[in-house]
Amino acid sequence: MNMNDGSGDLLPRCAWARGGDALYTAYHDREWGTQSFQDRHLFEMLILEGFQAGLSWRTILNKRDAFREAFDGFDPEKVARYGPDKTDELMGNQGIVRNRLKILSAVGNAQAFLSIQKEYGSFSNYLWGWVDNTPVLPGPGPVPTQTPLSDAISRDLMRRGMRFVGSVIIYSFLQAVGVVNDHEPGCFRHPGKAQTG
Repeated sequence: MNMNDGSGDLLPRCAWARGGDALYTAYHDREWGTQSFQDRHLFEMLILEGFQAGLSWRTILNKRDAFREAFDGFDPEKVARYGPDKTDELMGNQGIVRNRLKILSAVGNAQAFLSIQKEYGSFSNYLWGWVDNTPVLPGPGPVPTQTPLSDAISRDLMRRGMRFVGSVIIYSFLQAVGVVNDHEPGCFRHPGKAQTG
């Protein structure tokens, strides 16, 4: 279905990306569901998905630039070294979501992320190995919020010491980085049209 987003753009999109929010539309059109193999981007999305828990994704997108600045461009090596002073600094940063548990989990997750990189050569190798380097395409029926795949990855990441990586969060992460392509059948980004990033 064509939907005018307020800019005169009539591209057919997923239902959630309609409505005229330029930032949301751009995220859908350029990033969501695009296969990502870059560890820095994968780390960024993993951390942002954790911060999104209990909030809207629109809130996170609006704060994304502030998050990037606050978290040193999502460099996992730098984030892994954050100590109490940096945590206090982040808690005082009004540009991001100020939740101490989520901030501390980002540090611990960075440490686990580096361990996975060391074991697999890259986090990308680890992540894409779960699907034999082939994205999962949408099945019939409504889009799920979690699957056996997200359950398994969630359990493994928790075993490795990560937090805020429950199955629902991980499924959203998999959608975001293109491991799962859940663009709706009528969307111009539906599988077969998505590009790798």
